[in-house]
Amino acid sequence: MLVFCDIFDFKILIFACLLAFLPNNLANDANSGAVPLTQQNIDMTLATNELVFINFYAQWCRFSNLLAPIFEEAASKIRNAFPEPGRVVMAKVDCEKESSIASRFHITKYPTLKIIRNGQPTKREYRGQRSVEAFEEFIRKQLEDPIKEFHDLKELINLDDKKRMIIGYFDRKDVPEYKMFRMVATNLKDDCQFHVGFGTCSAQNCEIGEHFHFLNASRAMHPPGDPIIVFRSDKALSNDEDETYQGSLTNFDELNVWAQEKCVPLVREITFENAEELTEDGLPFLILFHAPDDVESVKMYKDVVARTLIDEKQNVNFLTADGIKFAHPLHHLRKTAADLPLIAIDSFRHMYLFPNFHDIHVEGKLKSFLQDLYSGKLHREFHYGPDPSSYELTQVVGQVKVPTSPPESTFKKLAPSKKRYTLLKDEL
Repeated sequence: MLVFCDIFDFKILIFACLLAFLPNNLANDANSGAVPLTQQNIDMTLATNELVFINFYAQWCRFSNLLAPIFEEAASKIRNAFPEPGRVVMAKVDCEKESSIASRFHITKYPTLKIIRNGQPTKREYRGQRSVEAFEEFIRKQLEDPIKEFHDLKELINLDDKKRMIIGYFDRKDVPEYKMFRMVATNLKDDCQFHVGFGTCSAQNCEIGEHFHFLNASRAMHPPGDPIIVFRSDKALSNDEDETYQGSLTNFDELNVWAQEKCVPLVREITFENAEELTEDGLPFLILFHAPDDVESVKMYKDVVARTLIDEKQNVNFLTADGIKFAHPLHHLRKTAADLPLIAIDSFRHMYLFPNFHDIHVEGKLKSFLQDLYSGKLHREFHYGPDPSSYELTQVVGQVKVPTSPPESTFKKLAPSKKRYTLLKDEL
């Protein structure tokens, strides 16, 4: 028989019993923590929040269970730090119960942490430290203003010319065109710098603007006072002129696609931070290893790739790498910093060295190197020695041709692994 001290205790007991029978999502909301996403609420959650940080997990996965309490605590702290509706939500998806959501977001390992901005999935997963403090810091950075405001056109001359950037010029902040610009900037803040200026083009400002490609290239197409959005390439690494956006300034999808094409380059730099993401594509790497201050070789490589290899972008990742930071792959290739610049293929089985960097100027030479990878010729020569028509990879001992010795891939070791924090489905 139960004995209650007073009516207050009885009310608490009744409330606890009712809470136990609430649907899971309501019970979780009452206790704060991550918001469970289901087929019923996911579309509304993604559409009504600027940022949604999702933990895709499986109940049977040990790594998911280790992460769960950390993610829940971080979600509670973020909810308290950013209580305003529509700003940020930390959410979770049980991939066994919600298999259709897992398929929709191409989840192949557990746990996977993804960011959705303005309803659009970002390319990069969260791969940082898995602690409450790290999650808090990550969210705060994601919510930082992605746009830097300039107040004088003179400021544009001091922008970092090694960065791709999109520059907007609007009358005021409260116009719909700027709202679209801001949404795009939020989505692509990791790929481009975004700058904005406000106010009409005064006579003095326009006169100053004659010295800048930004305004000069745009004034012929947009009368003063109209919104302008311009893409500026990494001037230190290319010779491209500024390009004015010609589409609708109030159509998010149209503007976002244009900005994505401009901000995500054909040739990317590989770093230790993005290497895992790039390996997950499963595409071979064609890498230029260069000295940190060697801008000219990077320019030449990008130019050759853009002119002769653009039709291969679905088959290979075109990359540049700091040859000092990535000294280990060079060592496997039996090369040092003194041999830079050089080009190699990493097929995730072996690494193959392009014989002579300066041969990139020989029409079709670099493309032929790639074709030899696709045809299996590079791998075949590794096992059986050079084909009769091959000269560059030939090693002669006396008069006998012997197999070449390409080293094993080094970049495959940066791919996701069961020895780290995730479990791949095909490893079950």
